[in-house]
Amino acid sequence: MMQWQSIIDFLIYLGITVPLLGIGLLFFVFTTPYSEFKLIREGSDVTDPVKVGAARAAAYDLGGKIVGQALVLASAVYHSIGLLDLVIWGVLGIAFQIIVFYLFGMLAPFKVLAEIPKGNVSVGLFSCFLSIASGLLMASLISY
Repeated sequence: MMQWQSIIDFLIYLGITVPLLGIGLLFFVFTTPYSEFKLIREGSDVTDPVKVGAARAAAYDLGGKIVGQALVLASAVYHSIGLLDLVIWGVLGIAFQIIVFYLFGMLAPFKVLAEIPKGNVSVGLFSCFLSIASGLLMASLISY
């Protein structure tokens, strides 16, 4: 009987974390002036190096946000005292990732929102690492 309860708990937490991850992804996509998925899709045109670079930059940027959010959610699952607590930390994690991205855009000596669609892969990669680092920091703060 104990095994079934663990499976049920797993499914309940999975049913909350996966949609939260999806909601976070949607918020990230809707808060940028460009379409990450369109840039990624157009990256298959290998005759246009700008499109290929933009696809890579967008994939790094979006992928880093997903990993950063997943780190926050994983910590929230581990440390939460209940489902509501998990949802609160998940929503805060989404907000924190968006804030970090826009702070990066404000503080960088270049226009982040313009560089990714132009194919500046290094900006997308830096944004990726920034998202992962901020996700790690927030994940550790949840346990504090």
